[in-house]
Amino acid sequence: MRGRPPVRGAVVDDQTRCVHYRSSVDIVAIRFACCGEYYPCHLCHEEAAGHPARVWGLDERETRAVLCGACGGELTIADYLTATGCPRCAAPFNEKCALHAHLYFQTDAGT
Repeated sequence: MRGRPPVRGAVVDDQTRCVHYRSSVDIVAIRFACCGEYYPCHLCHEEAAGHPARVWGLDERETRAVLCGACGGELTIADYLTATGCPRCAAPFNEKCALHAHLYFQTDAGT
């Protein structure tokens, strides 16, 4: 089994929480479409990546681009967008992350 991918940015613990979002359910990292690197949040990417973010397109929903910080499992974008927790380990995800989905993923044909 391969190791957990590295998570860049201002990570504060081994479950991918960062200085911006660090509640008990803030345990996902997103692989950014622009660079292929995992960051805990859009603010971490903005501060550390050195380039603008690009969102994943609607046609990329089967891409594994979400990392569960609890178990290290990688979810497809489609699976993540319909999940309330990790399908592998059942760790709950922050429901409020849906408010930021448009910063990572194209949310409909017009955005």
